[in-house]
Amino acid sequence: MTDNLKTAFKPDINKPLDLPQCGSWPEAVHKFDPDSVLAIQTAMAAGRPLLIRGEPGIGKSQIARAAAEFLRAPLITHVINARAESEDLLYTFDAVSRLAQAQLMGSMREHENRAANIESQLAEKLYVRPGCLWWAFNWESALKQSGACRGSAPPPKSPVDWDREKAGCVVLIDEIDKADTDVPNSLLESLGNLGFYVPYTQESVALQKGAPRPLVIITTNEERELPAAFLRRCLVYQMSLPPGRDAQLEYLKQRGKVHFPNGDIAENTYLAAAEQLLRDREDAKQYGLVRPGCAEYLDLLTALADLCPSDAAAQRNLLDRIGKFALRKNPEGDVA
Repeated sequence: MTDNLKTAFKPDINKPLDLPQCGSWPEAVHKFDPDSVLAIQTAMAAGRPLLIRGEPGIGKSQIARAAAEFLRAPLITHVINARAESEDLLYTFDAVSRLAQAQLMGSMREHENRAANIESQLAEKLYVRPGCLWWAFNWESALKQSGACRGSAPPPKSPVDWDREKAGCVVLIDEIDKADTDVPNSLLESLGNLGFYVPYTQESVALQKGAPRPLVIITTNEERELPAAFLRRCLVYQMSLPPGRDAQLEYLKQRGKVHFPNGDIAENTYLAAAEQLLRDREDAKQYGLVRPGCAEYLDLLTALADLCPSDAAAQRNLLDRIGKFALRKNPEGDVA
């Protein structure tokens, strides 16, 4: 990480940051707080991945998106699922496409051009797609491989004013807890070495000399315990509602105002919706059920802003009626 990049992350915690539409990400707004800023600064300075823990919907993934927007760096995302393998973060080998091509060429056995082209058409390197860490470590190499790969996806979108010499990439690895333990352990090896070997192309991919380290942000919803070795090598930022009911109400109210600053939500609606959310969270906790969170709170405000904008009385009346759709996610029989 260059010295310039280490000190570059200083967003204004008092001013919301607009996040433009990017790929499948819709327009949004984000307001950094002192802890999240310091956590990112520390991760960048230490050269370690930042693991963000917290309940679903609290805004873990958006921190990576906001960091990328502030740094004017590409955001490269990889969402983990139960079928994830350790190599997926580095590259993927499209064996299915290669088999289909082989079958197609086999059907052309009688054509005189088949023998001359079969070896080049089925070369393994033509079916290797760069993964998120390949792009983050060596953009030029990934771009070259992506262009050579059959059916490869386009490169990650980068800001028009991105300076590769000064700003690295921001990598978001979402929901790491869905993967088997070999995925986070393998991730540590690649991040520690700042590179990896690709057997299909017989080349090594490594961070270029003098290039800034990528900022790697990993999220977990705590669905599965993560390996101790993995946790030791990460910096960990715990996202949660602040302690104390009054503090939680104020936190939710301020978060609502960041997302709806144009007057569509009446002043007392922010607090009324927050109070309803906290009541339902307590009920869910009492019975050991999934608790609604910040995402559900914003869903409520979004619905109210659209159905009865700026009408305090109508919003208050409607809030009591639609809360059961937005906040109560468990079967009625689960709560006695």
